[in-house]
Amino acid sequence: MKYTDASRRVFLETGYRFPRTIIWAIGAIKLAAAKVNVELGVLEPEIGDAIQRVAREVMNGSYDGGVVVDVFQTGSGTGLNMNINEIIAEEASKILGKKVHPNDHVNVSQSSNDVVPSAIRIAALKESNNKLIPSLQSFADSLSEVVEKTKDVYKAGRTHLRDAMPITMGNEFSAYLDAVIHDISTVRNHLEYVREIPIGGTAVGTGINAPPEFSRKIIDELNAITGLNLIEGNKFRGMRLLTDLLGLSSTMRQISVELYRLSQDLRLMFSGPITGLGEIDIMSQEEIAGSSIMPGKTNPVTVESAMQGVAEVIGLDHANQILSMYGEFELSMGIPVMGYNIISQIEILSQVLNKLSSVVLSGIVPNKERCIKYAESSPSLITILSPTIGYDKASEIGRKVAKGVSIRDSLRELNFSEDQINKILDMERLVKGGVIKKITQS
Repeated sequence: MKYTDASRRVFLETGYRFPRTIIWAIGAIKLAAAKVNVELGVLEPEIGDAIQRVAREVMNGSYDGGVVVDVFQTGSGTGLNMNINEIIAEEASKILGKKVHPNDHVNVSQSSNDVVPSAIRIAALKESNNKLIPSLQSFADSLSEVVEKTKDVYKAGRTHLRDAMPITMGNEFSAYLDAVIHDISTVRNHLEYVREIPIGGTAVGTGINAPPEFSRKIIDELNAITGLNLIEGNKFRGMRLLTDLLGLSSTMRQISVELYRLSQDLRLMFSGPITGLGEIDIMSQEEIAGSSIMPGKTNPVTVESAMQGVAEVIGLDHANQILSMYGEFELSMGIPVMGYNIISQIEILSQVLNKLSSVVLSGIVPNKERCIKYAESSPSLITILSPTIGYDKASEIGRKVAKGVSIRDSLRELNFSEDQINKILDMERLVKGGVIKKITQS
């Protein structure tokens, strides 16, 4: 394989190889192109049939070991396109017993400049449909269950990591549920843009050296092969700009930021068991030793692995921002690495979502007694005592709380009855907001 062998001397050799789905996508393009080229009379039927046969095998992974070009290569992805062209040509030649040319036959009516930008979008669509959206939906379902399970768990709110007014644990988790519901919609909207592929644009978007009907027919054929509802987009835009994929990447960054925030909250709620907050247990974290030296210690290991995963997704998004700026005039120069990054982001983020759903959220057990104790001990409750019992008495309680006396005990010392104290500290009433009515001491 002349081009492939030479490329390994001039490209980087990092060991980074293209994901299976991108190879599958290029195989699908080669399969569809061969069929359409035969129909349009630009490829001999027997050669076209042989190419189609090998292209199906490329899609199925039969030649993954032969896709050896590094991800860090020419910005158009020509190395990847030619690597697969040469694999197909070599194997098709064996089938026919005569020469099948990687450019004249396998690549006819195509260019690396339209094939690879189309392939990375096809791969992103497939992975998003098969992994990202299902994992987001599963995560939303798990969050919904946690919201329901903890809707009556009253706890101290915290702002600036300082005690604030009471809230329910369900309220806290509902914030993340709402965000994920919006995220699913945002991902779907971005995928509608990613569906527009530039195949048929050949070298610069004009479609030179391809029959006029080629673009429409190959997209119809690709839809029959992939079921992805691909659209014939503006070829000049699709080859020049990768901002549709950058939009998908930025949405994954957004989701990652939200998951990082959730993970931080989970770690704090799980902190302890004695000297931390200890508001929840995560039962699954007991399955693995948290320390190699401290027996019996349990750590939020799954949460921490998730945080490392989302950090990688965020980092790849920053790389994608830079890659999206590469290139001048008719072609982007960040195509192969952008494709690699997008598929990596989808894989990592889907894993994070699935692990948090199945291992962490499903294992949350709220410590109701501790949570209500914190809620009733919060100095912020003095905020609602003033309109309830009057400013002077609220100030007196504030001084007692400052000395370490609980609000409940302070109210007792001021001769409030247990019934009155329960009404004052009625968490169900307090978490609903609104104006607190004054309670008259009997």
